[in-house]
Order: sequence, then structure tokens, then C-alpha cells
Amino acid sequence: MSPRRAVVTAARVLAQLRGDHRTVALMLLVPCVLIGLLAWVYEGGPLFDRVGPMLVGIFPFVVMFVVTSVTTLRERTSGTLERLLTTPLGKAELMTGYALAFGLMALVQGVVVTAFALWVCGLDVAGPAWALVGLVVLSALLGTALGLLASAFARTEFQAVQLMPALVLPQLLLCGLLVPRAQLPRVLELVSDVLPLSYAVDAGRVIATQPQPWSDLAQPVVVMLGWVVAALVVGSLTLRRRTA
Repeated sequence: MSPRRAVVTAARVLAQLRGDHRTVALMLLVPCVLIGLLAWVYEGGPLFDRVGPMLVGIFPFVVMFVVTSVTTLRERTSGTLERLLTTPLGKAELMTGYALAFGLMALVQGVVVTAFALWVCGLDVAGPAWALVGLVVLSALLGTALGLLASAFARTEFQAVQLMPALVLPQLLLCGLLVPRAQLPRVLELVSDVLPLSYAVDAGRVIATQPQPWSDLAQPVVVMLGWVVAALVVGSLTLRRRTA
């Protein structure tokens, strides 16, 4: 794989995003609006401080999943992807380029969302603010990787959006946000143990409650990074040049 071609691909995607103001607004503003609504619902009370860090990680995951899958499908249906893959650019370089571009957007998103949650909504966490930024970035990267994976299987943008309930909603139900995972039926607990969003919620809970969260953050971070890498590898192997 050529790192240079991956970087060039990332630059092309970022140039496209720069001209797509609605998509940029979706990535940066929607998580802030959702966090603001959550703070309003809980009136900034202790319940908001308890669940806020977990949802700060979940909202960017969902948004980046949708944006990435639809953007990639749009390139395939328009023929752009097929033209790119007739060049020396390989599938792995293409996926890496997308991951780099959306990873940079995830970093910006992490700073914006965390700043809004902490200083506008008054979210109070025991851990350091930069750990919450890292959680948002990693969660958004996870959504990006799974969105790229979903786009490799979908044939249209509509199908990509349809995949969201199948890939995202079960994770929301089993991630420990509604019911602690240890209290789930044993089969569901085992399923939740392999779902990546469960570890985003675990990390948010640790950041919310522990001033020095480093040791307890190690497992969630490793698992989420493993899912990012695995999704990108499988996505690059299954990516089709064009939609039949």
C-alpha cells in the first residue's frame, strides 16, 4: 500500500467535504444539538452528568456512520469510485484515505462536541476533558469504519441508510446504556461483550466517574481500535468497483 496515494485520497475527500456545507454541519452541529436537548431534558442535573459522557460518545458514532456510508455509496453510484480504481489506487489505499479524511473530521468533531458539552451544557465529569475528546474521536472513527464497511455491501444510498437499524440499533439496546450489561440475559450479555458500542459506553462511564481513568480505559480503547482496523480491512476486501 502506498501512503502517498492514501493521503492524496484523503485530501480529495476533504476538498469535497469543504464544499458540502450541509454534510459538515451534520457532522459538527447535530451531536451538539442532541447533547443540548439531553441537557435540557435533564435540566443539567446529576443524571445528565451520569449518562452525558456515554451519549457524547454514541451520538458522533451514529452521525459518522450515516455520513460515511452515504458519501461512499454516492461515489460508487456516480461512477467516481470505478474511475478511481482504474488508476493505480488500490482498495486498501482508498479505504485508508477515507478513514484519514473522516478521522480528521472526527478530531474536529470531538473538540467541538466536548467543548459544547462541558462549557455550554455544563457537563461535569471526573476525568480530564481531553479523555472525553479522545472518546468522541475514537467513537466517531468507529462509526466511520463501520459506515465504510456497510457501504461495501449496500447497492444504493437508501440501502446504506437501511443498514443503520440493523447495525446500530441492536448495539444501542445492548450497550449497557438502558440496562447494565451484567443484568442482561446471559445470551444477550455475551453478544454485548463483542459489540463495539458497548465499549464506548464503558469508556464514557469510566471518564464520568474516575479522576484517573487510564487503567480502566485500556480495554475499551483496544477493543474499539480493533473493531476500526477489522472493519477497514474487511471493507477493503469486499469493496466493489461499481454497483451492479
